Amino acid sequence: MSELRVPSPESRPRRIAVLASGRGSNLQALIDAISAGTLQAELVGVFSDRADAGALQRARAAGIDHAALEPKAFASRSAFDAELFARIDAAGPDLIVCAGYMRLLDAGMVDARPGRMVNIHPSLLPAFKGLRTHRRALAAGGREHGASVHFVTADLDGGPVISQARVPVRDDDDEAALAARVLAREHPLLLETVRWLVAGRIALHEHQVHLDGRALAAPLQLAANNRFA
Repeated sequence: MSELRVPSPESRPRRIAVLASGRGSNLQALIDAISAGTLQAELVGVFSDRADAGALQRARAAGIDHAALEPKAFASRSAFDAELFARIDAAGPDLIVCAGYMRLLDAGMVDARPGRMVNIHPSLLPAFKGLRTHRRALAAGGREHGASVHFVTADLDGGPVISQARVPVRDDDDEAALAARVLAREHPLLLETVRWLVAGRIALHEHQVHLDGRALAAPLQLAANNRFA
């Protein structure tokens, strides 16, 4: 059995570390929510595999500790991840959020942190794991697409799904239009899910998502579904 550590109401805010490889728009949503007082948490570090990642610039502007590691400087993926997670662990996070982190993670590192890592993925998992999800959704001809937040396991995009937000696929959509519609849902979906996590209401037990101590039969469909047309 595994779960996030739940602090008492009198203790410090939950500490969050973020992994990101790209522009960092989901990171910025977390930064803004914490600044506005709508997310009771502290960002203790932003980590990337790319020194030019926009996420690091956002962290720098917000005064958050940040670091980039160069994968080519390490002899193997496991060596890279060992150093990466040594730095993450040094920041002391309660929760690790993968927000656009594009490298596969070493299974041993993931397995050592059960229930403490989540990822946001731009599809309605289990559909379209991996890359180019919007292109693949259009090619499949489905009428619905979206985003999912799931617990991270050694299975690529295969961990238990916590929550989802859905968008329609329109007849005139191209990849860019569909991606923009999904991204607009990603930010509120991630924020709402992280709020539930830091409040201790969501936990992972025996490879199943539990809400308030009860196993979920299906992913949460949060209010993010209703915020955008």
